[in-house]
Amino acid sequence: MSELKFATRLNSFASGAWRYWPELKGKPSVLQMIERAATAKGLTHLDLNYPQHITDDVKTMRLKIEDVGLAVNGMQMRWDAPEFKIGAYTNPDAKVRRQAIELTKRGIDAGREFGASIMTLWMGQDGFDYCFQADYKKIWEDAVSAVREVAEYAGDMDVSIEYKPNEPRAFAIFPNVTTCLLAVEEAGCPNLGITLDFAHVLYANEIPAYAAAMVARRSRLLGLDLNDGWGKRDDGLMAASVNPRATLEFLWQMKRDGYKGAYYFDTFPDASGLDPVREAETNIATVTRLLKLCDQLDDNAALHDAIRRQDAVTSQQIVNDIMLAR
Repeated sequence: MSELKFATRLNSFASGAWRYWPELKGKPSVLQMIERAATAKGLTHLDLNYPQHITDDVKTMRLKIEDVGLAVNGMQMRWDAPEFKIGAYTNPDAKVRRQAIELTKRGIDAGREFGASIMTLWMGQDGFDYCFQADYKKIWEDAVSAVREVAEYAGDMDVSIEYKPNEPRAFAIFPNVTTCLLAVEEAGCPNLGITLDFAHVLYANEIPAYAAAMVARRSRLLGLDLNDGWGKRDDGLMAASVNPRATLEFLWQMKRDGYKGAYYFDTFPDASGLDPVREAETNIATVTRLLKLCDQLDDNAALHDAIRRQDAVTSQQIVNDIMLAR
């Protein structure tokens, strides 16, 4: 357990800023959020949004992160500029598509300077909103070719696609695990894989452990965003707070498939004013306990036999004994 990497969303640490920085006027800086994140016990890494979090020169930020005892796990690409509203990689303007690709390459360069191992692509702006708005084959090819170019540029880093059914677009170009697997296959790059965001998977009406198994079968699970939700939107709630059994099965599936990446918490304590440090520590404690339960599942011959026979009653009884033990 000591070798586990726990990372979190840096923007969470702006939550309740007035309590932590009573003298602060306005929002905390990126460097201030880094300092606050470092106070969360058990946290080892951060993910940085590019370009939003690069408000100082990379050297200054890298030294700050090192000084507080953390490291950078990966970069998360964000195309928030107005010109990308109707698409980054799928924009109808070839110049804007090129701008999005080159911006991603600069993000990869920044990741290299931080020592990051992965660039995550959440292509929220890529998709469509109306019938008769898009040439579906054209925007698919634009998206896949852009991802291919980016992955080829990042030969020394992993590039991972994170899917979500919609928001901000009504329909995302990569809305589920199946389309992501198809895109990865068509792109054909060995360093390309998939990130599973637990709340996004629920939102896509998928079973998290099943999605993880399919990724392991056809590609590589490169990233993991742990959170929870009610399945109607991207809630970003604390890990296992709504679906503990599904979270346990998800973690167990990933463990059996050899996942070695960071356990990254993409949660939104700032949405309801929670203390982000306590929230991060709770996420870490919860996942640590669930991973220990996974060890008990590994060693349970009766459970493996029940699953082989698809005996749901027996498997539920066994999991109950493990999860609900006094």
